[in-house]
Amino acid sequence: MNQERAGSLWTRRQVLAASVATSVATAGAAAGVIERDGEAATPAPRGKLPVVFLPHGGGPWPFVKMNMGAPHELQAMATYLKSVALLPKSPVQAILVISAHWEEARPTVMSHPSPPLLFDYYGFPPESYQLTWPAPGEPKLAEKVRQLLESAGFTTASNPDRGFDHGTFVPLKLAWPDAKIPVVQLSLKRGLDPAEHLAMGAALQPLRTQGVFIIGSGMTYHNMRGFGDPRAVPASEQFDRWLQGAATAEPAERSRLLTQWQQAPAARAVHPREEHLLPLMVIAGAAGSDKATVPYAGTLMGLKLSAYHFG
Repeated sequence: MNQERAGSLWTRRQVLAASVATSVATAGAAAGVIERDGEAATPAPRGKLPVVFLPHGGGPWPFVKMNMGAPHELQAMATYLKSVALLPKSPVQAILVISAHWEEARPTVMSHPSPPLLFDYYGFPPESYQLTWPAPGEPKLAEKVRQLLESAGFTTASNPDRGFDHGTFVPLKLAWPDAKIPVVQLSLKRGLDPAEHLAMGAALQPLRTQGVFIIGSGMTYHNMRGFGDPRAVPASEQFDRWLQGAATAEPAERSRLLTQWQQAPAARAVHPREEHLLPLMVIAGAAGSDKATVPYAGTLMGLKLSAYHFG
């Protein structure tokens, strides 16, 4: 990238960040409630919910027998994912998930009141396609998400037909097996610009005081050729060290580093394509001034994975 193009890009990002800050302040000043169809409005809880970026593993791994990873690795990841349900200290009215497995030309929300499961994986045993997890959708939350994003300058859309992909239903089926809490998915935006996704997250901050638990579902290592190859281990370790440092930095520095993630050690060896990293950008934006902790630092087939909690 030449200096002139880099300069114009940073100017655009700075303008976007400034407009997001204004819209977040305006949205945050309004009292927030989530009204479900056919129900009276429920006052928003006073507490601010945390935001989470978690690894969802591969395919339907916790629920069918798969030759993927050592038992201790899979058990550690499953134990962590189950613990996510215990993290919020205020009541959770709904969950908003940003999954690595959904990209659209504009940020798009699921608006189906009873979303089906989308079995967006291939080559697994027949029982992989018979899983159930009947969590309700929440069309009114979907509309609120659109309003917040559009107030921040994004053009948005809704999808009334799409179901939960495995980036959502696999980890949430572990954490909330009763499937009673309403869940809405938000897509990534094609182009996968990290600054845009940080800005999307910043626009969603008001939801945290309105009973909405925001979760980013991806993987901090996602190079399919690397899984099972011991030669990929050093790259995974280098990138994971960098990412932990970037994610736990002070918020302004965190945003700067995450926006420039491609300059990190072994960045493209770990993420040939970055869709599994971009949910972290949305979560870091939604974190605002909250700093990160690293509640899970494990491996899958020997390659480093980590999770991040903010707030």
